[in-house]
Amino acid sequence: MPRIPADEILIAGQWRLGGGLPIHTVDPADGTVLATVHAASPEDVNEAAHAAAAAAAAPEWRDLRPHRRARVLYRIGDLIEEHADDLAALQTADTGKTLAETRALALSAAGTFRYTAAALETAEEAITPSRGPYLTMSTYEAIGVVGAINPWNSPIASDAQKVAPALGGGNAVLLKPAEWTPLVSLAFGRLVHRVLTEEGLPTALLAVLPGKGRVVGDAIVRHPLVGRIGFTGGTATGRAIARAAADKLVPASLELGGKSPTIVREDADVEQALAGVMYGIFSSSGQSCIAGSRLFVHRSLYDSFVGELVERVRELRVGPGTDPGTQVAPLVHHAHRDAVAAAVDRALEEGGRVLCGGAAPEGERYAGGAYYLPTVIDSLPNSARVCQEEVFGPVLVALPYADEDELVALANDSVYGLACGIWTRDARAAWRLGRRIEAGTVWINTYKQFSISTPFGGMKDSGLGIEKGRDLIRAYQRQKSLYWGTDATPLPWAN
Repeated sequence: MPRIPADEILIAGQWRLGGGLPIHTVDPADGTVLATVHAASPEDVNEAAHAAAAAAAAPEWRDLRPHRRARVLYRIGDLIEEHADDLAALQTADTGKTLAETRALALSAAGTFRYTAAALETAEEAITPSRGPYLTMSTYEAIGVVGAINPWNSPIASDAQKVAPALGGGNAVLLKPAEWTPLVSLAFGRLVHRVLTEEGLPTALLAVLPGKGRVVGDAIVRHPLVGRIGFTGGTATGRAIARAAADKLVPASLELGGKSPTIVREDADVEQALAGVMYGIFSSSGQSCIAGSRLFVHRSLYDSFVGELVERVRELRVGPGTDPGTQVAPLVHHAHRDAVAAAVDRALEEGGRVLCGGAAPEGERYAGGAYYLPTVIDSLPNSARVCQEEVFGPVLVALPYADEDELVALANDSVYGLACGIWTRDARAAWRLGRRIEAGTVWINTYKQFSISTPFGGMKDSGLGIEKGRDLIRAYQRQKSLYWGTDATPLPWAN
């Protein structure tokens, strides 16, 4: 893989220093500085936006047939897969995640580009039923410039989910990676830049613009040339972006927070449920919007299930992401680790009981790292802050329930509605619960399984709009209707 200059970003098709403040990226496993990236400035965003608009309007891109654009996407996917190990190593260093997870994320990104290419090659426009002396057609056109703003927890997968359909739809993209984890997005940008160069296409079709704070993201969202915004991140920021998009009258898709319930019915396969509950919250060190962070267990097996769960959680292996035996890696940043610890402290103040974890691990192995032990808390009502607010860390709150009506009321008693897990042997109960729970995605006897072919989105404060799915490209296009008159008779008042 090409060397990644630590101080260069992709602006208007060129690799150069950004005009903003330096960003020091830190390895969360030991606290060492990995690299320094010069952030973009508002002036850089403006230059990138004008270059992107020109690139999107260039005939060699604007007039490129869908199957030719698909070839570009296929090539990007192949290149990502070819460099999957390097991308995984870089993402593990930047985010702390395990190598197994970061490699899976890189391969997922490659698959996203391939799926999008296939969807592009088979996408159809329509001749619609005529109601008069004319032929009517529905067509789709590129929006132009798209803004994509992504979080730090799964950079390359999130990048692919926005960039692939945006390029597939004929657009140019301004991509802003998270301040804490810009390195993987910059590496991804180099691969895309290479393909665009080899194909003789405008290299300004993708800009990668890291930023400090909200300066760059705000400049992208408010820029008059940006005609659509895709955002993944916190709900408060999502609301601000929605207001800015409304002022501009441009579409926005918002994938926001979650406080997802995972439900263990009295008839569940206990072994399967134990493994699934642990994976649902402690994989990715809990740093996932769809993490199953609220555990509801039927009263008849609450004590035995939670007791066994705690014993198994204590045995989870905490360590650096580079260790093949690690199950729970460090959190992304020391500041985030401190925020997770503060959430646990608030739970204790509200009367919660920490059954395991609740602290940073001790020992030389963890010195300098942003580690936090996998934690299980109980003895709290669902109204407690730790049950209502997204912690985004390895913290699980266990609550008992008596019957289905109480369960549904508790599970839906949240401002969020992103995901849900159900563990049961009763197919009818699973279907009934899956329909009653307010969540965009429901897993039954599994958790955190994703397919680019299946739409993903949230309800309530968990977001607006859909990503993925067969029509993912259409979300990045404008629909246009054309009427072609077939009658030689003049229209009324023609004379």
